[in-house]
Amino acid sequence: MKQYDFLLAIFITFIWGINFSFIKLGLNSIDPFLLSGIRFLLCSFPLIFFIKRPNIPMKYIISYGLLFGVGLWGIVSLGIYFGISAGIASLVLQLSAFFTVILASIILKESIDISKKLAFIIAIFGLCLIINVTDGSVTFLGLILVLVGALSMSFTNIIVKKANSKDIFSFIIWASIFSPIPLFILAYLTHGDTVFTNFFYNLNKTAIFSILFQIYPTTLFGYWIWNNLLHKYPASSVAPMGLMVPIFGLLGSYFILDEELGFIKIVASIFIIFALIINSYGEKILQKICRT
Repeated sequence: MKQYDFLLAIFITFIWGINFSFIKLGLNSIDPFLLSGIRFLLCSFPLIFFIKRPNIPMKYIISYGLLFGVGLWGIVSLGIYFGISAGIASLVLQLSAFFTVILASIILKESIDISKKLAFIIAIFGLCLIINVTDGSVTFLGLILVLVGALSMSFTNIIVKKANSKDIFSFIIWASIFSPIPLFILAYLTHGDTVFTNFFYNLNKTAIFSILFQIYPTTLFGYWIWNNLLHKYPASSVAPMGLMVPIFGLLGSYFILDEELGFIKIVASIFIIFALIINSYGEKILQKICRT
């Protein structure tokens, strides 16, 4: 990978990592479902009027929009709202890599090698450590919600694989139009019409910045650049760069939100990141060992 593209990939993971902290800042004044709904509404409008729909079946666009907008980011925002720290949320969400392996085995009939099984066991051990964090930065409900978000993210990976669309930017814009209405309905069902009537009263500069950061750097710019890199280089060269997301997520929560980095969190992070490395490189390492 060229140095410029390498630095660009690191920059995207930095954006995605600190995004969790900015989500939490926005949740201080805006309902989690409403915050996510506005994010995806503005991801779609007005660009949808100028960007041609990708040439793939609508079932993939609709299902991706619902899972990516509602199942992933709506639920993750709710998890952060219910007490899980931004840094831990960014880390737990990476478990989607292992859920994707399991789903790919069931749906796409892909085999699971021994290195991926080992990686999953190590990741589960890291998750057990997170459950035992007692500094108030992890709540059981928040953790469960982020795990649901990780599972939803895994399903979106399968959808992208089956849709086989090369125009990811158009795909994201058109899929985003199916996210806001379900999110707004969930906001109404959980908190009533006050989330809408008090919206402008609660809207402040921090909330506006949170919304804009989630729309443009995180979603539109981030996913556009990332998928361009995936088309330019082998996936094995690009995907492992995502390991930097939880690192920046934890550092972002420490510097932006002043959240404590305790010993158990650090050890749990090491286990999960180590598991992700094995998941990404384990098969190649085993092949080299066998050849020698």
